[in-house]
Amino acid sequence: MKKIILAFAALFLMVQASQAQLLPSFKLGVKGALNFSSLKSEGKWLNSDTKTGYQLGVWGRVGIAGFHVQPELYYSQKTAGFDPESESENGEVTLKSMDLPILLGTRIGLGPLGVRLQAGPVFSFAQDGKVDLKSATDFENYKKSSTGIIGGIGADIRNITIDLRYEHGLNNVSTKSDQNQKISMWSIGVGYAFL
Repeated sequence: MKKIILAFAALFLMVQASQAQLLPSFKLGVKGALNFSSLKSEGKWLNSDTKTGYQLGVWGRVGIAGFHVQPELYYSQKTAGFDPESESENGEVTLKSMDLPILLGTRIGLGPLGVRLQAGPVFSFAQDGKVDLKSATDFENYKKSSTGIIGGIGADIRNITIDLRYEHGLNNVSTKSDQNQKISMWSIGVGYAFL
């Protein structure tokens, strides 16, 4: 009789756990991050130094059956130092944009503790740009939008989220076709879920 009761109890717990995975979850929060970006180019005309910038914004997460979609919207400042072929024309580029990543992911963990794996596209819309050069050049011609791919890992500790991500630009951010520049960026962020 004890074996039958234990078997029913185990079956009941397994059914409850599987149903909990099928219930949708929703989170909404704010985040901030430091980013370390550089401009990569084909050929040897540009050697970009990695510089520090920041991100500030909001995020949401809708999950079901162990998978989730996490759209975000944040203001981003990406800075890259550069040194073109001519050593007299080194300087710094600051790109300010509204970024919209749409991440697909999964969470591994129990209760308030969990590790996330996420990846997806990111769409950037330029807000303002500044080019600081030691000498005059036609380097300030950047597109108003760009697309990239982003991926990384994260951890959830109750309402606190921590993320480590890598972003790689997919298209040329320069308006000049002979200066194929793409953003490359690492970021580490902290967020808070208030829902």
